[in-house]
Amino acid sequence: MPRTRPTRDQYVAWRTVTTRWRDDDAYGHLNNATYYELFDTAVNAHLYEATGVDVRGLPQIGVVAETSCQYFAEIGFPEPIEMGLVCDKVGTSSAIYRIGLFQGPGEEAAAEGRFVHVYVDNTDPARPVTPMPDVIRAAVTPLLRVPDSSS
Repeated sequence: MPRTRPTRDQYVAWRTVTTRWRDDDAYGHLNNATYYELFDTAVNAHLYEATGVDVRGLPQIGVVAETSCQYFAEIGFPEPIEMGLVCDKVGTSSAIYRIGLFQGPGEEAAAEGRFVHVYVDNTDPARPVTPMPDVIRAAVTPLLRVPDSSS
């Protein structure tokens, strides 16, 4: 069943990225793999900035357990892309993000990604699941979207 296109007001944090010539595929629109690179960048750049630490060096790190993308409209070089970020859930050891991609002045997303981080022990080669570090929890909790109670 098709989902309603997300709109700008559904996201909490924003970042703008420059598109590159190489981001487009042979058909002249953004390559599918590039969408996933943008989702990864939106989440991890937010974590770096919000925590002020190199998240790769923490004793517990977030590994990607799930990703998906819904495409609504074509985007590509040369216009910049605005990435909206929101967190749907913060659990004990995981966070679920949605990332909306917007190009141009419209209010509806051209694409939306789902990105799930599960936290594992970075000091154990077996990488068992572990609780999310407090510094990460403090960075992702403000991304939770509080539903509008007037609806």
